[in-house]
Amino acid sequence: MGAEKDRGVTRDVALQVRQVEKALRTVYVDSGLLHVGDLEGKSEQEREPRLLSRALTAQAVRMVTGFSPKEAADTVIDGMADQGIDAIAVVDGSDPHIYLVQAKWSQYGKAKSEREAVLELLAGLRLIDDEDFGAFNPRGRQLAEYAKAVMSKGPVPVTQVVVLMRTDEVLEGFRHALISGEKEFNRHGNVLDHKIILAPEVWASVRNDLAPKPVDLETVLFPWFGITAPYESYQGVVTAEQIAEWADHGSHLFNLNIRNPLGRTLINNELIETLIEEPAHFWYFNNGVTVLCESVEKTYQSMRTPHTFPLTLKLRNASVVNGAQTVRSVAEAVAADDDAASAHVPVRIIVTGSAVDFAKRTTQATNRQNRVEPRDFIALDPVQAVIIQEMRAEIGLEYSVRRGELDPPEDTGCSVVEAACALACVHRDSQFVARMATNMDVLWERGAQGIYDVLFRPQPSVHLLWNAVLVLRAVRRSLLHLRGRYEGRGAALIEHGTYLIAHLVFRKLDTEGIDEPDPSLEWSAGAVSRVAGLVEELLPAVVATIDNLYTERSRIQAVCADSARCREIVGSVLTADSQPDDQAAARYRRVPTRRKPRRPNAVHVLVDQGALEEGAPLALTTAYPVEAEALKDWLAEDDRRGRATWVNHRTKPVLWAADGRQYSPSGLVTRMWELAAWEQRPVANQGTARWVTATGETLADLAWRVLETLEEPDENELSLRDSD
Repeated sequence: MGAEKDRGVTRDVALQVRQVEKALRTVYVDSGLLHVGDLEGKSEQEREPRLLSRALTAQAVRMVTGFSPKEAADTVIDGMADQGIDAIAVVDGSDPHIYLVQAKWSQYGKAKSEREAVLELLAGLRLIDDEDFGAFNPRGRQLAEYAKAVMSKGPVPVTQVVVLMRTDEVLEGFRHALISGEKEFNRHGNVLDHKIILAPEVWASVRNDLAPKPVDLETVLFPWFGITAPYESYQGVVTAEQIAEWADHGSHLFNLNIRNPLGRTLINNELIETLIEEPAHFWYFNNGVTVLCESVEKTYQSMRTPHTFPLTLKLRNASVVNGAQTVRSVAEAVAADDDAASAHVPVRIIVTGSAVDFAKRTTQATNRQNRVEPRDFIALDPVQAVIIQEMRAEIGLEYSVRRGELDPPEDTGCSVVEAACALACVHRDSQFVARMATNMDVLWERGAQGIYDVLFRPQPSVHLLWNAVLVLRAVRRSLLHLRGRYEGRGAALIEHGTYLIAHLVFRKLDTEGIDEPDPSLEWSAGAVSRVAGLVEELLPAVVATIDNLYTERSRIQAVCADSARCREIVGSVLTADSQPDDQAAARYRRVPTRRKPRRPNAVHVLVDQGALEEGAPLALTTAYPVEAEALKDWLAEDDRRGRATWVNHRTKPVLWAADGRQYSPSGLVTRMWELAAWEQRPVANQGTARWVTATGETLADLAWRVLETLEEPDENELSLRDSD
């Protein structure tokens, strides 16, 4: 940030420039769309600004013409003999228009508005008007001839587009030069005008490219009825065949919903079974679908008696806010059996226009009839929508918010759950890691006593968020590595004190630069390299501190969930002049020769103790690199393959989203290996270590944690076997 301050660049300007540069590189430079043969052999210092200037030119062409990135890149003529014109964009057809573009890039957001540049642009236009095409370079000559041919068809408007990577308004002399130059060409009618595009508008355009695209639906209701006030709405029956076509829009169809379809569940299986075996009964058994849209276009088949005929509706910017499971189930049933297409589905359509608050209230109200977790309503928070955009624009990573979305693989992003946990750990107040030690739902509590607003108000920078996530992941890995070395209270601290240890790791690290923009992620690389050593040092220190403060009879789980005690532990560990007595901590280290009792069954523990609710989402972990690489392409073909839901069944508790069947954890992993045709697959696997819950715990880890609450500390060394 020092360089930015030295050059007078504010944080907002730096953010805009950084995100625009990343987008320009991704869309135009890295993809090879630009013509850059003339830059070969140039130094990096000379080449980079030219590349970004050309990419900025292409983006400006897209903004004024709607061209695709490739079409826009093909209009760029910047280089030797461009005659002051960086791009010639010709819109032909029934509404022709010529755009002459000149761009000025600045990595500091301070591109100059020079009067001489305007004069060069006007001079290039004169050459085109005089048909002096030979003065242009080869690409410019071809496009100039095309532009003149279109201009000769009649009075065709020409716009001089000047795009400047700056936030300040241009100088008056610059604008005057444009207006003055236009007079020469407008003597016989207003043909020439201009458009000035500044950095905020460019930034908005690249952000818009990252935003979810509006979904337009066309549907037919019959029978139906309508209400005109206070909000226009329609309710009626839609065939399952039409609903299945809606599903082709994918997750964009559920943009306003608080959660995505949750994949195959027992309830979904029942819906699909009804659709296939008893399609005529589906209307009676299903609550239907609620759709919000921005506007609607109606087509009546009768002016006098419209209700006696089907009503055709075209919905603009539509979103299914309730009934996502129904839509997904209908699509699967229709794909499996043609008879399901005839089923009738109750549908309600509400036209909200620009009433954003009403749309949110409707989304919340329509979802209260089903079980909704506190996290679900976080999907409606505008802050989360901004973070999604910022993660893509700043770091090129994905960020999942809605329950039911497949969490991104670790190297491509994170979920809001993981982000919230990491932000709670990095916060200076240790009360948050204590409050979420036993119940993750507290992360989504709002209001004065809630955690959510502390973590996400004001909006955290995505660099802080991602750096914190990387460190928390490193802490988890280090604790997993150490778990085999400890038993009793040491093992209990590993199970229940993950967030307390992570908080102390952050307090030990130099976090001054954790939220600084850094595309190379140097801070996190340095921090992560220190985590293993810090965890190994902190684990015995914390367990010894707990013993000293609260005696060896205190329950580790209760201590880690107590805000006051966590503050006292943190203060004691951080201010200790010397390391705690290693002999006190050594008693909890595992003795390798100790005989282990018979291992309990992990699935039986989870089912018997009710550790997971029916339908709880599960995801396949990527913690095994060789396995993750082998399955990567196969999983990418269908996002349901990496998802499942929990069923309280002692032998087959995992219901796979891909086929709706129940498996044992290991049995499903083996089945996936076979379907992916992984030739080097192992003979066996520990399935409970491969399926993770919404909190990031594996089924095996969760079973360990459950056992900790049931057994005495000296029995905590029990390991868990899978159920197959």
